[in-house]
Amino acid sequence: MILTINDATLSGDILNQISLAVKNELITVRELIAARVGNEVKAYNDKLPEYFKGLIQPTDAEKTLNGFKVKNRKKIDIEKQVFIALDGFQKNGYFILIDDKQATDLDQEVLVSKSTTINFVKLTPLVGG
Repeated sequence: MILTINDATLSGDILNQISLAVKNELITVRELIAARVGNEVKAYNDKLPEYFKGLIQPTDAEKTLNGFKVKNRKKIDIEKQVFIALDGFQKNGYFILIDDKQATDLDQEVLVSKSTTINFVKLTPLVGG
């Protein structure tokens, strides 16, 4: 199943939209975050473009209007990025709204469908690796 994930502002404006394939209708918040970050990092590592567009700012990357500019276009460590993203969720660096209800725990299970709306709302800059 393909889910649409929005990066949104506190006021509800959509900044970015990505599609994410999930295997099961029942998914934990932890699995959702890991799948999203893993997908973003894999897409970057496969092509090594000038800019990384993702939830977590890689280490040694500069924030720009076009995304995060990675120095020397080096590959990004997926596991480190996922760890930073999970830690950021637990420390309220961002929150996730699933069908307008806030996810509160990494192990919270969510039943998703094609019509499920998922919004990631960043509160503070998150820097990873």
